[in-house]
Amino acid sequence: MDVFESLESEVRSYCRGWPAVFEKASGSRLYDEDGNAFLDFFAGAGTLNYGHNHPLLKEKLLAYLADDNVVHSLDMHTVAKRRFLETLHDVVLAPRDLNYKVQFPGPAGTTAVEAALKLARKYTGRETVVSFTNAFHGMSLGALAVTGNGMKRGGAGIPLGHSVPMPFDNYLDGQTPDFLLFERLLEDSGSGLDAPAAVIVETVQGEGGLNAATPEWLRGLADVCRRHDMLLIVDDVQMGCGRTGPFFSFEQAGIVPDIVCLSKSLSGYGLPFAVTLFKPELDVWEPGEHNGTFRGPNPAFVTATAALELWDGEGLEKETLAKGEQVEQGLGRIAAAHPEAISGLRGRGLAQGLAFTEAAAATKVCAQAFDRRLLMETSGPESEVVKLLPPLTTTPDELDEGLGIIAASVDAVLA
Repeated sequence: MDVFESLESEVRSYCRGWPAVFEKASGSRLYDEDGNAFLDFFAGAGTLNYGHNHPLLKEKLLAYLADDNVVHSLDMHTVAKRRFLETLHDVVLAPRDLNYKVQFPGPAGTTAVEAALKLARKYTGRETVVSFTNAFHGMSLGALAVTGNGMKRGGAGIPLGHSVPMPFDNYLDGQTPDFLLFERLLEDSGSGLDAPAAVIVETVQGEGGLNAATPEWLRGLADVCRRHDMLLIVDDVQMGCGRTGPFFSFEQAGIVPDIVCLSKSLSGYGLPFAVTLFKPELDVWEPGEHNGTFRGPNPAFVTATAALELWDGEGLEKETLAKGEQVEQGLGRIAAAHPEAISGLRGRGLAQGLAFTEAAAATKVCAQAFDRRLLMETSGPESEVVKLLPPLTTTPDELDEGLGIIAASVDAVLA
C-alpha cells in the first residue's frame, strides 16, 4: 500500500473503507491480489449495471480493438457512433415514443449536466436553475451549484450562484402541500426569484440518501414546469440505464423531460461515456459552442451498443423489478428486527438502502460487511444510509448471500 499512501492525493475516499488491492473482476465479484473474492454491491457507484467484464460486451470490445478500428474521433462521424445512435433510437427511444436529439458532451455525468444547464440557459435566455434539497449533480462548478451537499459545495472555493434550492419530495414530512413554496415564489413578483430557465431533479437521489420521489410528485413537478415555462431536466446519470427497473427512471411517472442526462452505466463496461438528450426544438447550439476532446469514445460506443441491445424486449426490466422486490423484502426483515436503530427503507428497484437513526452506524455496518467480503457504500448528508447498488445481472442467490451478510453486519454493529 506504500505507493498509494506516498504518491496518491489525500482526496481518495472509497479505498479508505476498503483496504485491499483489487486485481480481477467478473460478474458480481471483485478479487484482490491475494485471490480473495468480494461480492460487489457497489458496482462502480452504479457504473457497472451489467456486472464486471460482461462476456458479450467484452467480446465486442476486444474484436473492435483487434481490428484497428477508430478509438478517438472527437465529433467526427464513425461507424461505431452510427451503430450506437441507430441502436439507441431503435431499442430505447422509439419504443418509448421519445423524440430526442443526442449530444455527446464529454466523458462523465457532470459534463452531461453542464451541457444541460448551458443549453437551458441559452434556449430560455434566463440564468436561474432550480434544484432540490440533498441533490447531487456532479463536481464541476455548474453541477456543484445545483448540488445540495455542503462539503462538496465547499470544495469549489468560490461562490456558487444562479441556482435556487427547493424542497424535494417529502422533505418537510408532509407538513406542507407539494410545491406550495415554489409556486408562491414563482407567482409573486416580490419574491426575489428570477424566472428560472429550468428545474433539475433526480427521481431517486442516489448520493443524497436514496430519497425516491413518488410518481405523483414528479407529475406535479412536470406540471409546474409546463405552466411556468421552465424546462425540466432529469439527471438520470446514476438511476438511468435500468437501475430502477425501466431503462429511464422517470418512466414510472409517465413524464417526458425536456432534457435527460445519462452516463455511468451507459457504456455498460465502465468506460467513460455520457450523453445529453433533449427535445429537437431545444437544439440551438452553434457548431462547436460546447465541445471537448473526448466526445468520440468509440470503444464506449461499441460496448454501449451491445448493452442497449440487452434492452430489446421487456426481459431485463422485469428481472430487475423482481430482484428489487427481493432486496426490499430482505431489507424489510432486517429493519423489522431493529426498529429502534433503523428508521426505514429507502430507494427503488436495485438502488435501495437502510436508513439508520444514528448516522455512525451505517459506516460501521459497511465496515463489517467489508470484513465479510461484501462491498457497499453509504449515502445521505450524514452518511446515514447503507446503500445497495448491485449489478442488474446479480443472481437471486447472490442477492440472498449479500442480504445475509448485511443482516450479520447489522447484528454485529447493533449488538
